[in-house]
Amino acid sequence: MTVYLDFEKPVAALEARIAELQETADESAIDATSEIEKLRAKADKLLSDTYAKLTPWQKTQVARHPERPHFKHFIATLFDDFLPLAGDRAFGDDQAIMGGLARLGDRRVVVIGHEKGDDTESRLRHNFGMGKPEGYRKAIRLMEIADRFGLPVVSLVDTSGAFPGVQAEERGQAEAIARSTEKCLTLGVPMIACITGEGGSGGAVALAAADRIVMFEHAVYSVISPEGCASILWRTNDRAADAAQAMKLTALDLKGLGVIDAIVPEPVGGAHRDHSLALANLGKVVGKMLDELAPLDRGQVKQKRHEKFLAMGRF
Repeated sequence: MTVYLDFEKPVAALEARIAELQETADESAIDATSEIEKLRAKADKLLSDTYAKLTPWQKTQVARHPERPHFKHFIATLFDDFLPLAGDRAFGDDQAIMGGLARLGDRRVVVIGHEKGDDTESRLRHNFGMGKPEGYRKAIRLMEIADRFGLPVVSLVDTSGAFPGVQAEERGQAEAIARSTEKCLTLGVPMIACITGEGGSGGAVALAAADRIVMFEHAVYSVISPEGCASILWRTNDRAADAAQAMKLTALDLKGLGVIDAIVPEPVGGAHRDHSLALANLGKVVGKMLDELAPLDRGQVKQKRHEKFLAMGRF
């Protein structure tokens, strides 16, 4: 069953009515085609109108939708010959951050990303996409492999943030995030970062300090969650919507600020409604960017990346 967000309730009511009519028609052999088509057109228009004017807080809800495509969907659809590589060679294997060798079209790449899981069991196994130090050290290891063998890196970012638990802090969470960010910035090969859902805090930046940063249309990217920001500023997370508005966390806001390079369109109603179309759109954008960066040598890649980040926030 489709999971509907609060602001989608009118659409949910129409689609429930369509399902009822279809079921009745199937059981009684009544021709309800005309009525169903009218309701479908009405529901489609309502969905389109709703998603055309989403607030930043509503976009945050869409970015967190449990049915959005996750790392495993990207691997199954966009990439071929995926060979997973596990472990940080120091502590263990973090299932919140996954990666390995793959092909994107005819190009060999290293792909790294967050996996949130899509049911209770998998969400617990992947720790809801919240990476621990060993996850970021795994990412560093994979980037070093990419650098050594001249393979471009594609990262898929979807996390509320790095895991804040005591054990993670004891194993050097802040240092691991900083080293992962540093590795992104010093790579001699091209790197494309894709914010596919929620890009939260340093846990996202550690995989997103790339030559090109792209975001899905309804993804969000920020230094803190709206709830966390509201709790700090107003001592209550009830004002998360106000915080989201002020934080400029949407793809359109960040494109205007020069933080990201491209916005990938989503199907009407969000990427969760049509994985195939959403992933195809992303694949085209990433492939084009890799082609643009391919002629650059190692020195040019590093120089242009440094110039890109040093220019952010400059007025």
